[in-house]
Amino acid sequence: MNRTEPIIRFTNIQKKYGDFAALKPINLEIFKGELFGFLGPNGAGKTTLIRILTGIIKATGGTVSIGGFSLEKEPESAKRMLGYVPDRPYLYEKLSPLEYFDFMGGLYNVKQSEITSIGEKLLKLFDLWNKRNDLIESFSHGMKQKVAMSAANLHKPDILVVDEPTVGLDPKSVKLAKQFFKDMTLEGKTIFLTTHTLSVAEDLCDRIAIIRSGEIAAIGTLEELQTKASMPNNNLEDIFLKITEEENLPKAII
Repeated sequence: MNRTEPIIRFTNIQKKYGDFAALKPINLEIFKGELFGFLGPNGAGKTTLIRILTGIIKATGGTVSIGGFSLEKEPESAKRMLGYVPDRPYLYEKLSPLEYFDFMGGLYNVKQSEITSIGEKLLKLFDLWNKRNDLIESFSHGMKQKVAMSAANLHKPDILVVDEPTVGLDPKSVKLAKQFFKDMTLEGKTIFLTTHTLSVAEDLCDRIAIIRSGEIAAIGTLEELQTKASMPNNNLEDIFLKITEEENLPKAII
């Protein structure tokens, strides 16, 4: 992991809906090659920050830098750095996986030969090669998730943003996905991951941020979070519950 320069930088990011502050000023840095976990209870602001990062919505204030590109001033260059897998993949279900890959690869001007080779590699990895010509509408949620994950990597993004990656996946697919994320970081890629499956975050993530009521309540390695919560031998689930349920904890570990 390269700690010299963050590949993602949130600076004073805020989001308001009328008088309601969904995100209070968020300052956060994520580094190249890092598998970063972003956790929080429902309504804490996780999805809002992801939507800002991926350019789906605009922040009320603050700036986002992705790979040195300003998301506001250089959106195309910034977004090209990203691959995004939402928790509920929106796919063109009347297409087969191969047809969908052709469509998605075309959006990023990926060469047809690369679409074919990368698509084949990923479909085989996720045990979907024998379904390559079937219509996506016939797929289970977990299968659609794997198609979306494959499509998000066709343009070889430097950063993969994954929202609830293991929802709907069977145990074998969960293991495959986890190894896939680890392999990506070994290649220098960065994973920004949100999940409610805390055992997955504990097993995978180099660092974890916990958001509570629109603010970063804690950030650090598992050991640093254990220290913050005064729970040196506890797992991430216990620490998460303590940090998100107590209102008077000390300031976040930075």
